[in-house]
Amino acid sequence: MTTLLDVMAVPASGDPAVAVLDCGEPGRRVEEIACDVLVVGGGTGGIAAALAAARAGSARKAGGWRVCLLEETDWIGGQLTAQGVSALDEHEHIERFGGTRSYSALREGIRDHYRRLSPILAAQEHPNPGSCWVTRLAFEPRVAVDVLLAMAAPHVDAGGLRILTRTKAARADVAGDRIAAVLAVRLDDRRWIRIVPRVVIDATELGDVLPLAGAEYVVGAESRAETGEPHAQPVAPNARCVQSFTYPFVLERMGAGQQHAIPRPEKYAHYRDGQPYSLRIHVHGGEIYGEETRWLEYEMLEPAPGTKGGLWTYRRLVASENFPGSTRYPNDISMINWPGNDYRDESILDRSPLEQARALQDGKRVSLGFLHWMQADAPRPGGPPGFPELQPRPDLFGTQDALSKHPYIRECRRIRALTTVLEHEVSAESQAGARAKHFDDSVGVGFYPIDIHNSGPDDVGVSCRTRPFQIPMGALIPRRVRNLLAGAKNLGTSHITNGCYRLHPVEWNIGEAAGALAAWSLETGKDPAEVHADVALRQALQRRLVEQGVPLYWFMDVGVNHPAFANLQMAAVTGDAQGAPDSLETGAVSAATRRRLGL
Repeated sequence: MTTLLDVMAVPASGDPAVAVLDCGEPGRRVEEIACDVLVVGGGTGGIAAALAAARAGSARKAGGWRVCLLEETDWIGGQLTAQGVSALDEHEHIERFGGTRSYSALREGIRDHYRRLSPILAAQEHPNPGSCWVTRLAFEPRVAVDVLLAMAAPHVDAGGLRILTRTKAARADVAGDRIAAVLAVRLDDRRWIRIVPRVVIDATELGDVLPLAGAEYVVGAESRAETGEPHAQPVAPNARCVQSFTYPFVLERMGAGQQHAIPRPEKYAHYRDGQPYSLRIHVHGGEIYGEETRWLEYEMLEPAPGTKGGLWTYRRLVASENFPGSTRYPNDISMINWPGNDYRDESILDRSPLEQARALQDGKRVSLGFLHWMQADAPRPGGPPGFPELQPRPDLFGTQDALSKHPYIRECRRIRALTTVLEHEVSAESQAGARAKHFDDSVGVGFYPIDIHNSGPDDVGVSCRTRPFQIPMGALIPRRVRNLLAGAKNLGTSHITNGCYRLHPVEWNIGEAAGALAAWSLETGKDPAEVHADVALRQALQRRLVEQGVPLYWFMDVGVNHPAFANLQMAAVTGDAQGAPDSLETGAVSAATRRRLGL
């Protein structure tokens, strides 16, 4: 018998086994779907991959590629939506550079939704509905779902893209180092589907296709002897060191004196004391919280000395002041994703469905316990403890327990790839210039600190600053399985560099590059590894990426809509144009090259 975890069915209390489905065997009569590109996982990277592959197909003169997207929840978008992190983890340059054109279109689609609801936001170039201090854009999760569906609609209507939600991959047929078919189950009725693809992109949240296909992968933290990274495990690798996951929740700040405190959840005292539940956190220099490594003591509502704001405004999704007179938003709405509700007890990688369900249930208890602590026990300056006026908003996630549909996953299985990005290739401690190590096979860029949410005291990975970095094509390609690509956080990174490649715009770029590479592989008749090994084919793909508005090199003063963007980016990839060691702009590019490129 085949058993699968239905992540949306995990209860916060009671028997976790109710989320484990006995799906039986496929039987003789199984629906079969043939497609060119199968994207397994409809998260942030997965939907970007599907859109890129469908876009490449629709651009072909003779027909298009048939793209099929599977998603186990009922929302596409992953960390943007179903995982609840709808306050984007980005970098300070994102409005100018450092995201793809399609990622910018997603952001503008979200902003346009709120511009229509607020004259204040309509008058702003870069409105942030939540006016929060951790990001330049925060929003209600459902808004992003609607924008993503609108982006997909032309391809769906044209027949180039098929989206199957509440559908989970269960098995893979592999022959000759190729995935011949993927068997999936519709979770709501337990019907089996056999999907026959030409290329498969694993964009699942946990890297689930890798074990199904027998692809080599890594779990947890590598040793210093294996990677040479300064902050790797000093003696031996540790598979348990997987970044903690979190169930975010959303609250509305009701009027003073109102009572909305939830009952104490199971294991409340255990997690209150063990996490511990606190507004005091330890930050590493260069993180989003501050420049110095130290302890910071936050307050719930007001900025405490040395902080950028209170916990309430940290990831606030809607600031009511931006919607004057609105009956829709009479109060602030905020999302809570804080070290206090990280779950650190057990990894859910390479565990049975029942073991996963038990860990996820405890993860829900951690978050509900933190919510109860905020409402009943958190210190309140000048008054009794607790903020009972903070009301859970289960409607914003469409869940009964007010928690996200899927936990926010920071780290998953990672492919043993042609290229593995290492700490000293991106860390500011090792890279002295303005940029991180240059990869001539770049298929994108990113920028974020190495941010490790530790799994426990034996996790020695340290958060630190990085230089603006690239996404090498080789990190998307497994060493052996020929028609498989990584399309999300499962690319070739180490446990440490996963901490800077896992954020929203980087995961989107990873997925977009994987979708484009899958389509190019089909068009050329070459496997991804063959494309990577052939400089001419690789650079032809890179040319297509930059023409689609995917930056490959950090030149901040020439954005994706500049007429010289594509030519400049290709010159940087080939070494014809190089950035200055102390600047992310084009000042070091020679006058002759600038004239030739149209700068």
